[in-house]
Amino acid sequence: MEIKEAFLGKKVLIAGGLGFIGSNLAKKLAALGARVSILDALIPEHGGSMFHAADLPSPADLTVADARDEAKLIPLLEGRDYLFHLAGQTSHLDSMRDPWTDLEMNCRTSLAILEAVRKVRGGTKVVFASTRQLYGIPRSLPVRESHPVVPVDINGVHKMAAEWYHGIYHKVYGIPAAIVRLTNTYGPRMRIKDARQTFLGDWIRRLLKNEEILVFGEGSQLRDFTYVDDASDALLLAACREEATGQIFNLGGERAISLRDLADLLVELNGRGSYRIVPFPDELKAIDIGDFYADYSLIRSRLGWVPSVDLREGLRKTLEYFRAHGEHYL
Repeated sequence: MEIKEAFLGKKVLIAGGLGFIGSNLAKKLAALGARVSILDALIPEHGGSMFHAADLPSPADLTVADARDEAKLIPLLEGRDYLFHLAGQTSHLDSMRDPWTDLEMNCRTSLAILEAVRKVRGGTKVVFASTRQLYGIPRSLPVRESHPVVPVDINGVHKMAAEWYHGIYHKVYGIPAAIVRLTNTYGPRMRIKDARQTFLGDWIRRLLKNEEILVFGEGSQLRDFTYVDDASDALLLAACREEATGQIFNLGGERAISLRDLADLLVELNGRGSYRIVPFPDELKAIDIGDFYADYSLIRSRLGWVPSVDLREGLRKTLEYFRAHGEHYL
């Protein structure tokens, strides 16, 4: 089934729908004719923003509540065709500084969502947004889904546990679920006030404020990036395609790029700015994974997904968006 046809008139709930990826996904689903509702706790450190609610057709489509609140969650799940689970914490450093909160945000939240789906028994398809961070330090590149899972930080451990919860609820209770492992997603609406979501957000903030970009290490590390519209398309395919049920898929970018070259490209696209190579802060160096870029051949062969927005164009669109709306993010 094609994306254009799959969501027309379907009832969709997005947990974490006022955040970066969730709000972009909501906008795309609404354009496809889906009946979209959003659940978001608006936890300040997690990137959710009421500014993103402006795209909702009606205030009734938004529930500001924690996904761990069963009394609020279960009524929202009645009759839902799809649930996109994007709720949780993404900061690796925060997870090391406060592992208990990360446990609550990523493990207990996932269990609460899955338990609610099980109790409703409505056949809701669940798509969980996971992370490439759970692979840890790559043993070979590009990283395939069969690569050993050896997280280097608490956030990776908890995301790994959340994946297992989804797998168990699929196998034991028959809940249709699919998992997409995101890698360095970027684009409009990303968090840029700090590096909690991605270092690239911090770089963009520095450019907008005419501050120097700080590139940690030697600048030679390789990374791949996925534009948010491409990531949203992957989540939609994982939801509507039956062959995605019970599967785990990597996302990736069209090419890997060194951090130094990435900084050069950003400065070029911005028309001004500079960067400086600086040593890794100790707490970041301890959980750094070195070079990483993903093999997304599985989702390409199974679902036909490929990234369509190249890095130059995606960064151009991102900078353009934040020049227009930066006051809502800085």
